Amino acid sequence: MKNITLALTIALAATSVSAQVDRSTAPEPGPAPEINIADPQVFTLDNGMKVILSSNHDIPKVSFNLVMGSDPRLEGNKAGLSELAGDLLLSGTSNRSKDELDQEKDFIGASLFASSSSIYMSCLTKHMDKGLDIMTDVMKNANFPEDEFDRIKKQYESNLLSVKTDPNSMASNAMSKAIFPKDHPYGEIMTEKTLENIKRQDVIDFYKKQFTPAGSYLVIVGDIDEEKAKSVAEEHFSNWEGTVPFEKSYSNGYVPEGNRVIFVEKPGAVQSVINIAFPVKMKPGDEDQIKLSVLNKLFGGGGFGTRLMQNLREDKAYTYGAYSRMNVNREGSWLSAAGSFRNEVTDSAITQFLYEFDRITKEEVSEEELSLNKSSMNGSFARSLESPRTVANFALNIFRNNLPSDYYQTYLKKLSSVNKDDILATAKKYFKPENLNIIVVGNPDVLEKIKKFDADGKIEIFDAFGNKTKQKEYRKSDLSAEEVMKNYLMAITGAKNLSKAKKALDKIKSVKKVIEVVPSGSPVSLTMETYYMAPNKEMTTMQFQGMEVQKQVFNGEKGVTISMNQTGGKDTTMMTKEEIADKNATAGLFPEIGLLKHVDELKLLGLDSLKGKDYYVIEYTEGETTNQAYYNKETFLKEHSSSIEPTDDGVQEMSASFSEFEKHKKVLFPHKTIQLVGSQSMNATLKEIEINKGVDESKFTIE
Repeated sequence: MKNITLALTIALAATSVSAQVDRSTAPEPGPAPEINIADPQVFTLDNGMKVILSSNHDIPKVSFNLVMGSDPRLEGNKAGLSELAGDLLLSGTSNRSKDELDQEKDFIGASLFASSSSIYMSCLTKHMDKGLDIMTDVMKNANFPEDEFDRIKKQYESNLLSVKTDPNSMASNAMSKAIFPKDHPYGEIMTEKTLENIKRQDVIDFYKKQFTPAGSYLVIVGDIDEEKAKSVAEEHFSNWEGTVPFEKSYSNGYVPEGNRVIFVEKPGAVQSVINIAFPVKMKPGDEDQIKLSVLNKLFGGGGFGTRLMQNLREDKAYTYGAYSRMNVNREGSWLSAAGSFRNEVTDSAITQFLYEFDRITKEEVSEEELSLNKSSMNGSFARSLESPRTVANFALNIFRNNLPSDYYQTYLKKLSSVNKDDILATAKKYFKPENLNIIVVGNPDVLEKIKKFDADGKIEIFDAFGNKTKQKEYRKSDLSAEEVMKNYLMAITGAKNLSKAKKALDKIKSVKKVIEVVPSGSPVSLTMETYYMAPNKEMTTMQFQGMEVQKQVFNGEKGVTISMNQTGGKDTTMMTKEEIADKNATAGLFPEIGLLKHVDELKLLGLDSLKGKDYYVIEYTEGETTNQAYYNKETFLKEHSSSIEPTDDGVQEMSASFSEFEKHKKVLFPHKTIQLVGSQSMNATLKEIEINKGVDESKFTIE
């Protein structure tokens, strides 16, 4: 009874209070809370390394984050060197192989990460000395083995292929080159050519210059006191030697004279990625940084209540999301606003972006949206203080960026003091609605629509890596599509005419191939088996550790795809009549035989160049799928192919590169294939091939 009475009293009190509150107006914000951030212990070793300690004894763990003090370097025709070196840093030392590094850290349950400018290690306090021994071995003795260098470099080659199909990567590259067009490290983008230029010795030289104690910072967080921290720092880091840190100042970025439109072509795209960006003249800790942060937050910096989301999503329904992002760095700062939009509303979306950029510089924001976004930022900052690493990182930022010692203690007061006048003044100062880089990645069909946004009515064309180029144009071919196809069939058979080529191919009655498939960046591989029986029966199965994950069968009359789903069951999709008809048109060991029967449906686009080689490019369709095949002008071998297929989830792009052709039964087959599906790349190696040894008819059975 007592508990019931107490609950009733509380409920009545709450009702009484609510009756007296005017909920039509937002409550007045209270004073900004005082932030009491404990000062970390800071000391400097004789070799110039500054150590920052933030003790926390709640959990018996400790972490060490070593951060280099050098500014980024220009890499020129070896752009991407620092990124590659960072990925290779844990590939081995003069004392431990990569496998030994992995085994030793796993044995003590440690985490070990590295980048081009840092090494991070965390472990249980009782394993600290062992963990530091591993970490400092990498710091002093990384040796970048040749086999690991080759492996990671090949992985990068596959990743670069995916850039060409990822519109967000394309937009990011174009933005970097637009804002920092020359003589700035942020404007340097790795390409296939710059990657090819990077040698193992370049990585070693970078490591020796970059990893040096002078000007570096060691951030220690966790279950360790000051006396012990000084002891382990002296023991493990004080005898480290190196050169002076690299220092360099760079430009603040390029501001166009009038709005500038940049287009990156993505054939077949049903959406345009729009990225509108401009440089900001600001360094970390500048007096306007907090004001600009609030401005960015309410403009498009997150959440459904921002200007961009309310306009482009909630009101116009042009997109699922439109956001802005502020980047403030010592070497260069910028602000960008971006989103993905249907082709038909690309120009309308840009119009609304420009409207919001203009409006924020002319009208005061409302008290409600200002208060809402400041409260959100207040809460994010308060939550960040729950992590001991935050305090140490605050100290690191203060030292690296020459911030006032009380910068973070007074952060909430400064945030609270930002008012509507500040937002308008900051917008006028930094937002330039008529000097923007407007970047569009998408289908060439939108080109005419977006010309009007350029101050001069001209559009600059960038490639996938942000380099200026021209709109795709094929050179005139000296052969017809039919002649190219015939030359291809003669090339793979070594025959002197088409009749002999067909006879050689007719002798192949069955083929079995076993292929190892390794997804890029994955430590595991899959096994793909393909079976062919003349004239048009095919079966492909994909297996992982002996378990079949996908199977495709076509027997000339029916076709099916069976895939394992997430619940452990199987999804079955039968081919439609239209798909069966399209499949029969190209079914067989080499689709070119079938295509020659429908030569009127082939389109020779012309000659194109890839990696210094010239190719005949032929386009044809299978149902709704558009295919392109690239035949080497000198050898007539098909070395590349691509396809664009509309699906319920959007356009799916696939591409493949073929190499290492070898003869089997007098016919050339590629032994290496790099395939790209969307942004996922896979390396396939032909491990086994059997020709005319018979294939069980039951493999093509469809129930």
